[in-house]
Amino acid sequence: MSYPYQVQTIDEYKAAYDKSISDPEGFWGDIARHFQWKKPWEKVLEWNFKEPSVKWFVNGRLNITENCIDRHLATLGEKPAIIWEPNNPEERVRVVTYNRLHKRVCQFAQVLRNNGVKKGDRVCIYMGMVPELAYAVLGCARIGAIHSVIFGGFSAQSIADRLEDAQATFIVTCDGAYRGEKVIPLKSVIDDALVGNKTVKRVIVYTRTRTAVSMIKGRDVWWEDEMEHAESQVEKEGVVSFPAEEMDAEDPLFILYTSGSTGKPKGVVHSCAGYMVWTAYTFVNVFQYQPGEVHFCTADIGWITGHSYIVYGPLAAGATSLLFEGIPTWPDAGRFWDIVDRHKVNILYTAPTAIRSLMGFGLEPLQGKDLSSLRILGTVGEPINEEAWHWYDEHIGKGRCPIVDTWWQTETAGILISNLAGVTPAKPTYATLPMPGVQPLLVDENGVEVKGNPAAGNLCIRAPWPGIIRTTYGDHERCRQAYFSTYEDLYFTGDGALRDEQGNYRITGRVDDVLNVSGHRIGTAEVENAINMHAGVVESAVVGYPHDIKGQGIYAFVIYQGRAGDPDANRKDIVQTVSRLIGPIAKPDKIQFVSGLPKTRSGKIMRRILRKVAEGESSNFGDTTTLLDPAVVEQIAAGRL
Repeated sequence: MSYPYQVQTIDEYKAAYDKSISDPEGFWGDIARHFQWKKPWEKVLEWNFKEPSVKWFVNGRLNITENCIDRHLATLGEKPAIIWEPNNPEERVRVVTYNRLHKRVCQFAQVLRNNGVKKGDRVCIYMGMVPELAYAVLGCARIGAIHSVIFGGFSAQSIADRLEDAQATFIVTCDGAYRGEKVIPLKSVIDDALVGNKTVKRVIVYTRTRTAVSMIKGRDVWWEDEMEHAESQVEKEGVVSFPAEEMDAEDPLFILYTSGSTGKPKGVVHSCAGYMVWTAYTFVNVFQYQPGEVHFCTADIGWITGHSYIVYGPLAAGATSLLFEGIPTWPDAGRFWDIVDRHKVNILYTAPTAIRSLMGFGLEPLQGKDLSSLRILGTVGEPINEEAWHWYDEHIGKGRCPIVDTWWQTETAGILISNLAGVTPAKPTYATLPMPGVQPLLVDENGVEVKGNPAAGNLCIRAPWPGIIRTTYGDHERCRQAYFSTYEDLYFTGDGALRDEQGNYRITGRVDDVLNVSGHRIGTAEVENAINMHAGVVESAVVGYPHDIKGQGIYAFVIYQGRAGDPDANRKDIVQTVSRLIGPIAKPDKIQFVSGLPKTRSGKIMRRILRKVAEGESSNFGDTTTLLDPAVVEQIAAGRL
């Protein structure tokens, strides 16, 4: 059996792509009919990129959880929906069937209702990678609450900023989370984030690590107690039910914060119907998923990859999704391969950072591991370098598994450019061809399209796909400025790209002030703001530089006038400041103390010079005559770390 909307040959891909461009409404209308609707749409698409305004499946009504769970119960009820692999390999694996998932999601939806959560309320979720995180996400969607999942590595200050921006009224968290040998005290971080908070009414706490926590009367409640009470409310005589809220196609499903080119995180909003159709369509087609297969996406649900390819995409397709709590190198560097062997994983979707890290341990961790169940390999988060691609192909795929090199963003909801596994050709380091419905083009700095092949330019998209960002929460003008104002009537990705003779796209990296570290986007301004909060820092500038494992590292140039002493100690203090304000993910890899920064007479930092220094260039900095003090460039270059 395959899916009615699954493309299985190169000719079918070409036909689907052509129809999606010539008749997008007919194309997506045909696909959307394979999902469950409470009320059909009146029009497939209305859009303009000036405001911007995009509406898919206009006035259609549905609930995404009925499509991810309820409609599968008759045929897949006792099949695994989620396989949970805990951090500690000695701990019991949990297999959550579709029937069990249905019960738990209904229960948690009732818990939310019992605690006063209503449709449209914002619920912040800050949990480890446990099945209860999926129950919380889907429970919110069941009642029409807008979930905002925050990655467990973010600091209390980062959480406080997101709570304030979303005006969140409810939080779901854990006492703690396991991450390799570490225990992360999540509830304690939430308590710190809530100091001074005026909007949060209730904190629901799941017990995972038995970490001692402070429970505030009237605000904090235990997950287990709430679920036990809700069980009798949703289950009568063995029948589980909790009516799913009827949602408009364009009602917000979730907010996910991403780091922008200004210091303040921006809340990307995705809506119910378009997101569902896009994630299911891309999941089934890119990975060529076959019913019954085990799909292992190694991402965290705190990032968009986890939203789309651990939870919503696979479940909408009735797939089995493997959820992993731990890290790839604990208790040893063979952990991924143990998991593939134990659970007979068919599809492995991970980040180039993880592949490069595991390459460094050599082939010994692969010894005795049966990887013969693998059929498809995938990469996500950043372009994969050729050496890592060939290692992945040879040692993990044994030369017989197609590798899909997927390019997409938080704002796109799902994959935009990728080969389809075994259907369209792969090319190392290239994302290759666009998905049906995606119209990429390259433009120069003036917005003039670069035609012909080969070509290079800034990557834009000409028309909307169902998963496109709808707004940035509470600030639609910011959405317009960030994505739709640079080039008229185009969505600007912020990435540069090359296009080869066959029309394959290769992403060359960010062209704006955003870094891509281990596949996660971090705004330079956000890191600079955190560095500048250190008492001894006058000013800073942050750029990316090539990093063997992370792909891109963070290089900070800092004007420091704090207390004298050991420069390394001062660097550690600055790193600690960034970790406390944003989280460990944003800490600089290198900090160079400088006497000044290369600024133009208007006060703008000339980052291209700093990038060249960070990349190892000692001369050839181009025209520096517009700088206020050209001599500072030589000083910075001489002091490079």
